[in-house]
Amino acid sequence: MFNLTLSDDIRSRCPEYRGAALLATVTNTPYCENLWQEIDLFTQTLRATDSTDSIKRQPAIAATREAYRRCGKDPSRYRPSAEALRRRLLRGLELYRIDTLVDLINLVSLRTGYSIGGFDADKIQGNDLCLGIGRADEPFEGIGRGPLNIEGLPVFRDAIGGIGTPTSDNERTKMDLGTRRILAIINGYDGDTRRLAEAAALTQELLRRHAGSDGGEVAYFS
Repeated sequence: MFNLTLSDDIRSRCPEYRGAALLATVTNTPYCENLWQEIDLFTQTLRATDSTDSIKRQPAIAATREAYRRCGKDPSRYRPSAEALRRRLLRGLELYRIDTLVDLINLVSLRTGYSIGGFDADKIQGNDLCLGIGRADEPFEGIGRGPLNIEGLPVFRDAIGGIGTPTSDNERTKMDLGTRRILAIINGYDGDTRRLAEAAALTQELLRRHAGSDGGEVAYFS
């Protein structure tokens, strides 16, 4: 397992933060029909019960939005990924089909409201990851987004730079069909350890059913 820590600046601004890191061996595939049946079922439920206003009140999403404000970012301009995914579905759009691992992480994020970093563990440089706050002009290549202004965003950094924010992960460490080890980091800015453990267990369950994994190991940090 990687060594995960929090910087002093993020700890002072987001003292409630609790994180769960899941490291697992996996087999990725371009598409998983059974997984997409689950995604479609969630989509139907969300569209029948939620609105764009209610999304912002979901506990995990509301807490992440508040963390953005405390760190200096406008959450209405740079939305946390869990919120952005739900908003996309409520606009009548479908989720992008990327690959099984990415689609699986998206489903966990949709169900729980947690913004989750999904990384190819073998692309991470070094064994230490620190959660801090993005700096002005700090380079970061968002997946499918190009250069992303991460100033004021919570960001995980490895030995050479940022790898993930709640808005977008970095191209450098993204998962692909060659990924054999996944590191999933569930960001709990709400401080609810019970819900965090449930999200980690859900991730493990989906990895077992759809990605040929034994579920891997989970470490909690704060």
